Amino acid sequence: MTDLHGWRAWWHGARPRTLGAGLVPVVVGTAAAGEVLWWRFAAALVVATGLQVGVNLANDYFDGVKGVDTHERIGPPRLTATGAASPRAVLAGALLSVGIAAVAGLALALVTEPLLILLVGALAIAATFLYSGGPRPYAGLGLGELMVFLFFGLAATCGTTFVMVETVTADAWWAGAVMGLLAVAILEANNLRDIPTDGASGKRTLAVRIGDPATRALYGTLVIGAFAAIVAGVIAGLVNEAVGLTIWGLFGLIAWPLTIRPIEAVRTASGRELISVLVGTATVHAACGLSLALGLFLSWGA
Repeated sequence: MTDLHGWRAWWHGARPRTLGAGLVPVVVGTAAAGEVLWWRFAAALVVATGLQVGVNLANDYFDGVKGVDTHERIGPPRLTATGAASPRAVLAGALLSVGIAAVAGLALALVTEPLLILLVGALAIAATFLYSGGPRPYAGLGLGELMVFLFFGLAATCGTTFVMVETVTADAWWAGAVMGLLAVAILEANNLRDIPTDGASGKRTLAVRIGDPATRALYGTLVIGAFAAIVAGVIAGLVNEAVGLTIWGLFGLIAWPLTIRPIEAVRTASGRELISVLVGTATVHAACGLSLALGLFLSWGA
């Protein structure tokens, strides 16, 4: 059981610290568009928030009713597993969050390319519930990382750019890859921490499948790869600006010093020590994304 009740329990259950994984790509995608339509920007933020909270609550529900979350789990308390809310209420919360995102997404679809936006939206909603739900949750198939890269990286960033200017710029593709790699690093830090409990419950995430040492190595590769993608994109842009990232994208490297502590810690951290790695990675994701967005915004007048 948990001492949290009422709105405080729901606030923690929504996992507000994870919201940056959905919101920051919207800012980056807007910056990569070269112009902003404010109501579309606001609607994109609603979509991102709704889907992020929805996936958090859906995972809470499915992992709770399946017994994946137990008292041995290290990390923030879950609503279902602790009894802070009934499984039905948690599922209803997930459906409500996704429903709000769907309404905002529909508004964006109607003023851009309805079929394309609705298709991407439907896939995103399906991904929200099939991560831990359904007959064969893809998190247990080791596909969580791929889906996070696609939806929290490319789809979130490039999708925002598209609803602004109805095309996807080269800056958006590169920035989406950067955001995707760092979002996967957040997931990897989380799954590294949960290897013991996930493995015991039969939830075979990629981290469980490849094991502890390889997961730690993968984490470092993802973080370094994200910043390497910025450099690679700028180099490609110097060769051919039509396919590369503007040199202003180098602003994203401002966040590099923040990676030092979590990269060093992940080598030996275990148990609750890995929570600081998770928090540090989320900070890197936000700082890199916002710095990258700042550079892209400054490039508008360059």
